[in-house]
Amino acid sequence: MSELSMFGRSLAETSPAAFARLVERFLWHSGFQEVSNVDGSGDGGADLVGALEGQPWVVQSKWKINGLVDEDAVTELIAGMQKYNARRGAVATTRGFSQKAKARVEKLVRDTGLEIFLWTGGMMSSYLDDPSTASRFGEPQLRPYQIDAFQAIQGDLRMKGKSLLVLATGLGKTVIAGSVIDSFLATSPDRKVLVLAHTRELVEQLERSLWRCLPKTVPTQQLKGDEKPDALPGVTVATVQTAIGYVRSGFRPDLIVVDEAHHAGGDGQYADIFSMTPDALRLGVTATPWRGDAFDVAHHFGQASFKLGIEEGMRLGYLSDVRYELYCDNIDWDFVQAQSENSYSIGELNARLFLPFRDERIRDLLVSAWNKTVNPRAIVFCQSIEHARRMTALLSAVPFWASAELIHNELRATEQKSRLARFRLGQIPVLVAVDMLNEGVDIPDVNIVCFARVTHSRRIFVQQLGRGLRLSPGKEFVTVLDFVGDLRRVAATLSLRQSVAGGLEDLYLGASHTFEFMSQESESFFTEWINDAADLETQADQYRLNFPSYN
Repeated sequence: MSELSMFGRSLAETSPAAFARLVERFLWHSGFQEVSNVDGSGDGGADLVGALEGQPWVVQSKWKINGLVDEDAVTELIAGMQKYNARRGAVATTRGFSQKAKARVEKLVRDTGLEIFLWTGGMMSSYLDDPSTASRFGEPQLRPYQIDAFQAIQGDLRMKGKSLLVLATGLGKTVIAGSVIDSFLATSPDRKVLVLAHTRELVEQLERSLWRCLPKTVPTQQLKGDEKPDALPGVTVATVQTAIGYVRSGFRPDLIVVDEAHHAGGDGQYADIFSMTPDALRLGVTATPWRGDAFDVAHHFGQASFKLGIEEGMRLGYLSDVRYELYCDNIDWDFVQAQSENSYSIGELNARLFLPFRDERIRDLLVSAWNKTVNPRAIVFCQSIEHARRMTALLSAVPFWASAELIHNELRATEQKSRLARFRLGQIPVLVAVDMLNEGVDIPDVNIVCFARVTHSRRIFVQQLGRGLRLSPGKEFVTVLDFVGDLRRVAATLSLRQSVAGGLEDLYLGASHTFEFMSQESESFFTEWINDAADLETQADQYRLNFPSYN
């Protein structure tokens, strides 16, 4: 490689954002953990945040074609290090550094004891070129079911040209898809792979996840928004909105992988891309294949080559043990007794049956769960931004949650990334989320999940529950606190409890899942009624049913 190249790509042909991702990939190859890319407007001087040997690091990336990086970059780095409480950091650039920048670093190191490094593109490329640097930094060891899934996908791609993988959150669907891509390129490195997602955030997460499955010789790039490189070698991860323009202009991938494949409908941009690339192999992956309309994603990808749901994953011990606490003691029993002979829609029943929980009670029960958990890390899901703000203020008044933070889609992207990065590093103990963290976010250390008055969606319920189900070293189990306000959530939990308890011959001996109603009266009421209400979990608000008699 020349001085201005890294991971098989000329740095002179990249962009500032693309260079930051190359540096991010370099950090992973250098042994860093919990690396987060927080690059963007308002990043506070920190483009990349990670940990090495348990210590936080901040890296400032500077893309330059001509000239040298001056001392202002060091000033930005120091601001970023202060923001993330880091005493180690680096400035990385495509070129070199001015004498003033070098002198500033020497003085800071001497006067403050900070550890600050200056990395050039040539230095990073030389490190990666060195034969002693491993070709891969995270080659995954596939579990038995992942091997079965990989082989089933390979067989269907070879025989049918398309395949569908349905795998619950936390069971490694991206690892399997990455292994398929790795095998596909190993025999013909010049072939092109297109990985599609429906949001920019998922594109960023996918590229990062795929690095673990690919050797350093395979270049990757993103297509999204204003980031539109000319050359697309190796693996291109793209939003469907941006990719369709390239396909219309003649880009013909040999393999198309669609993440969150349930977003691919019967018409629209996904269908257009498929129609223009009839010769491309096609793989869809999803944890939740259900759609809001009647369209079956099997039309695009065929029947599932392999399926493994949350229930089976829990039974077999591939997901974290669960302590599920269902709070249904907010039932208006006067309403039950007075209205048992009438017919109501689910929406009407939810509004009349469930009394609102007080936020203070949710806080108190969360404190109790926190104090019983080893190395607690919590996510609280709220229904609205207004409620999440109140909940965050309430939680942050607890001394050991003083740094609790809120995350929602009205925050600017760099602030969202920053809060997630600090959560991963353990600097934020509790993250309060609204309509986020459902897809494409991997935080294995989470061991408390709290549903604070959220509405029910089968797909979102499974996705949010999955945030706490990933296995992690030292993680004993995940505690789920569910403050129910929807009949379908009760039905979903009962269904999950029954499914996990079933198939005892397959039960992983180390697992000890519990699904407990925190009110015996409510449990008796719901188990007698909901078990008779077939398919209640997936019904719409307008669905009408007779309310049970209650004595």
